Amino acid sequence: MKDKVLITGASGFLGYHLIQSAVDAGMEVFAAVRKNSNIDHLSQFPLKYLFLNYEDQEQMSRQIAENKIDFIIHSAGVTKAIRQEVYDQVNAEYTIQLAKAAENAGGICKKIVFISSLAAVGPLNDVQQKLTEQSIPHPVTAYGRSKLLAEKELANISIPTAILRPTAIYGPRDKDIFIMLKTISNGMDPFIGKIFQQLSFVHVKDVATAAVNSLLLKNAVGIYNITDGNCYTRYEFSDISKNILQCKAFRFHIPMPLVKSLAFILEKANGWLNKPSVINREKLQELAANNWICDISKANKDLNFIPQFNLQSGLEDTIGWYKKNKWL
Repeated sequence: MKDKVLITGASGFLGYHLIQSAVDAGMEVFAAVRKNSNIDHLSQFPLKYLFLNYEDQEQMSRQIAENKIDFIIHSAGVTKAIRQEVYDQVNAEYTIQLAKAAENAGGICKKIVFISSLAAVGPLNDVQQKLTEQSIPHPVTAYGRSKLLAEKELANISIPTAILRPTAIYGPRDKDIFIMLKTISNGMDPFIGKIFQQLSFVHVKDVATAAVNSLLLKNAVGIYNITDGNCYTRYEFSDISKNILQCKAFRFHIPMPLVKSLAFILEKANGWLNKPSVINREKLQELAANNWICDISKANKDLNFIPQFNLQSGLEDTIGWYKKNKWL
């Protein structure tokens, strides 16, 4: 009999790849989606769909019990919101509601994998160090604080839990990094200020593989940093992209004071419109941070995590998908 896994956030970018990885591992997948979600791109997979009400713990508990869910990968969340309270509700409170629902489902659920973020620990100022699972968290955004809150609350759940903290995720179907690639392909290569940065990246397929491995390995519990294990300068992403795209792009640096002023204006304007801003002053602290480099030795050891993609091969795969599907 196949193991049954419930994957939340299933209609999203990461959710698609989590589903693919779980199906490839021979699991029976239950996809948790919103009723208004576009799921046409999931039609190729043999899925069963669940609609979860994160505010109704008892109902979720019944759904988990009735469907005999063995595992949960929780990747649903919000990355843009107007207030800290919204981040906390969706990213932390709903996570704990789901975990408690699984806890009260009669001992059926064997493990939970929570997709957190490196934003939960925050960047380093010292470029000589690396982030580890023992680094003292100091998230610099509301999003990061909400993920950290969820992590802390999950420590009180009796079900074994693995918490993955991926760095910047990219890959086929991603829409955020696609904007960067589209900008480069259009001949522009903008940067915020002239600062020294060390960056980390991880391909979405490697994150999905790590998540599924986390379910099946008994000793895989606790927090794990997830990157491709390499250190990149701030210019390597665009340099590799330009080479793959075979294009030239004009590199220019926007002064930080100007970017902060623009972020302030966007914050105020979007506040009046009651919608989240794509960029704000807080987000700039992440974008302009000095050091996002991680030690992934714990994930190597406990999750058998050996990244299959570095930035070169990962961008080749990603850009190839964009071109094949006429995004670029």
